[in-house]
Amino acid sequence: MKASAFVYPWDVNGDPQAPTRIAGLGAAQATLASAYHSTRALTPRHPRHRVVTAEHAAVLYPPGAHWAGRTPHPYPSGAWAPGDAFGEAAAALADAGLEVHTWVVLAHNSRLGADHPDTSVVNAYGDRYPWAPCIAQPATRAYLTDLAAEAAVRPGASGTELESLGWYGLAHLHAHDKTAGVGLGDAGQYLMSLCFCPSCREGYGARGLDAGELAAAVRAALEPVWRGAAPSDGGWTGVGKLLGEETAAATRAWRDATARTLQEAAVRAVRDAAPEGFRVLLHADPVSYHCGANAGVDPAHILSVADGVVVPCTGGPALLTPFAQAARAAQATRDVPESRPDAVLAANFTVVSGMGGSPGTLAADAAEARRLGATELRLYHAGLASDDDLEAVRSALTAL
Repeated sequence: MKASAFVYPWDVNGDPQAPTRIAGLGAAQATLASAYHSTRALTPRHPRHRVVTAEHAAVLYPPGAHWAGRTPHPYPSGAWAPGDAFGEAAAALADAGLEVHTWVVLAHNSRLGADHPDTSVVNAYGDRYPWAPCIAQPATRAYLTDLAAEAAVRPGASGTELESLGWYGLAHLHAHDKTAGVGLGDAGQYLMSLCFCPSCREGYGARGLDAGELAAAVRAALEPVWRGAAPSDGGWTGVGKLLGEETAAATRAWRDATARTLQEAAVRAVRDAAPEGFRVLLHADPVSYHCGANAGVDPAHILSVADGVVVPCTGGPALLTPFAQAARAAQATRDVPESRPDAVLAANFTVVSGMGGSPGTLAADAAEARRLGATELRLYHAGLASDDDLEAVRSALTAL
């Protein structure tokens, strides 16, 4: 199975050993960040630093002049990734024999929410989520679509992986996060992620819902949860119990359609900007109402739009199954363009022990993922992992 290791430009630039170290793992590809959210990251082997603080979401290359005067617009990075940091790292990785694909984070941007609060998701209580741009707003959709094309199609890249191309909601680790006091469960997370900005209010209205009444219904449904008197888990069935099945279905129809049309537009924009053969993958979750970095999608739909998906498998590879079933059905019915190769189903495993990964079981985990339909591996994250973790990855890829 082809394997790709995630990496940041600051892991590579200034460290002459980094490209050969990554190639030496046995990976054929590096998935290199070109647009990324704020983070604080270890660089345990870098000769100049041990901690990099990316203070805000930024593009890791000089943004194009066409952004002048636009709102929203991408922010250039600071000293943590100066100049064309992506381009410099991509060239070094290619020289080591690695194929380079871009890693593009889209609807996750706290700097945008801080500078332009009106772009953010607003919950039923009126609280804004500055890390979560609302993907229903026309200007935000145009920004995300154009950013996808620019950040994906960088010189030296032969493909891209688009992260958070969908709804973002409550679930987001923030600085000194203190939101785990009440167990919201899957259903409560959905209700707390429903957006009530003007664009979403209008969207609910088009689905026959009064936005004010819906917000009140969400607050009423959650009241027992805040008191700890009622569990709110149970997947979509739980959402229906809390909100009422008809109302829940109408909210989901609005949100699913909004995400799908954005995904279609963004992938189309990337393809229009890219050379022939450029691969476009989405980080995806097969449950369409889920929010976050792995955008909730309908598997059959997204595999008819993109070249494949990157699926979170650290907790087990079960999420691969709906995508594998959709891929087989599409091939059987020829419901994908014949000019496209078979869908890529990349199983994404965390290989950093300190972040919950199990690099020591990677060979067995990858074998199980392949049995369930995975065609490739993703390794998160070559720059963050310890030497022992990297050695375990090297052994696993050798065994595979």
